[in-house]
Amino acid sequence: MPIDFTAIDFETANSSSASACQVGLVRVRGGAVVEREDWLIKPPEQHATFEPFNVHLHGVSEAMTRGAERWEEQLPRLLDFVGSDVVVAHNAGFDMGVIRASCSVTVQPTPKFKYLCSVQVSRKTYDIPSHSLPFAAAEAGFTEFQHHNALADAEACAAIIVDAAARAEAPDVTTLAKTLGLKLATLKAIPLKL
Repeated sequence: MPIDFTAIDFETANSSSASACQVGLVRVRGGAVVEREDWLIKPPEQHATFEPFNVHLHGVSEAMTRGAERWEEQLPRLLDFVGSDVVVAHNAGFDMGVIRASCSVTVQPTPKFKYLCSVQVSRKTYDIPSHSLPFAAAEAGFTEFQHHNALADAEACAAIIVDAAARAEAPDVTTLAKTLGLKLATLKAIPLKL
């Protein structure tokens, strides 16, 4: 199917959504991956503790991010990559929460991305025991990837959306969502507490 979108995945240094330490981005055009990018992010000082659990999971350490750009420095690059695409992520609430929290902490405008969650798409498309990324990606024919590497996870997410669109005969992400009874969400800033 000639489906276009950008898949995104973040890894975090700790349990704070504002502690992004790696991002993976995959651009899909006409149902095929045409561009991939990933980079490390230096978390803001107040969220910069690298918890052993997280480091063990994704392998990104504090030392690896010392020379990396901070959120506010790399955000234009992320926005440029996404452009006007619909963004997809596996467990999108987490990834959109990272963007929202990171923008809030660094006082950056939150981008108003339209987005779709590939976990929800998986639940509507596949009859499998778990809709976690490895299971859903395998059902889409994407296997043998390094789970919890941001780029690999973004590619796995992209594979799920492309496969689901083909099965649903959906020409775009908006139609895919409608066909499956889902809605595209819009990323919004964290409301200020007075």
